[in-house]
Amino acid sequence: MLSRPLTIGVVGGTGSGKTTVARSIYDALSGVDAVLVDQDAYYRDLAHLPLEDRKRVNFDHPDAFDTDLMVEQIRSLQAHEAIEKPTYDYVAHTRAAATVRVEPRDVILVEGILLFADSRLRELFDIKIFVDVEGDVRFIRRLLRDVAERGRTLENVVQQYLTTVRPMHLEFVEPTKRYADIIIPEGGHNRIGIEMLQARVEREIARRRSGAFPAEV
Repeated sequence: MLSRPLTIGVVGGTGSGKTTVARSIYDALSGVDAVLVDQDAYYRDLAHLPLEDRKRVNFDHPDAFDTDLMVEQIRSLQAHEAIEKPTYDYVAHTRAAATVRVEPRDVILVEGILLFADSRLRELFDIKIFVDVEGDVRFIRRLLRDVAERGRTLENVVQQYLTTVRPMHLEFVEPTKRYADIIIPEGGHNRIGIEMLQARVEREIARRRSGAFPAEV
């Protein structure tokens, strides 16, 4: 195991394909142990609110996330300590009772829409990636996903997109592009960009194995 895990943050708007990009990096790490951590798992526990009140929460605002817990757990993984990652129930709009044990690995891949909006999180990443995809494409992907996987209706998805998702993207997500070391246009469909990114990660792992720091992105 590397003495210092390589920590990579992958950010993009909803439906941008950031999970696909993170998974592409993960799958390309031949002979290297890696773990994926999703920011969505760290939505705040809203069990104290009635269901109708939970549905009205702005889930695209930074305050919707338990960032304190996320920072604490990523730091634990960087210190080679296992964590109990929370899970989220998208139908009930609150944190689920079950947790997932995550063991420390040489590479920590973290993906989410608002990772770069908080300075405490930004400081944890050795490589910061922004997945840049047009808004109409992202909306269609979110619509299909939320209806098929999260028990939402067409009307609910459209209303949420117009009232919170799009405004919050413009206010909080898009501006964090300036913090990125690497911008990947078209997300997981950009095979050349993905391959270049994979090669860069592999070089950084080799650098760390040789004891050379910091990253040269």
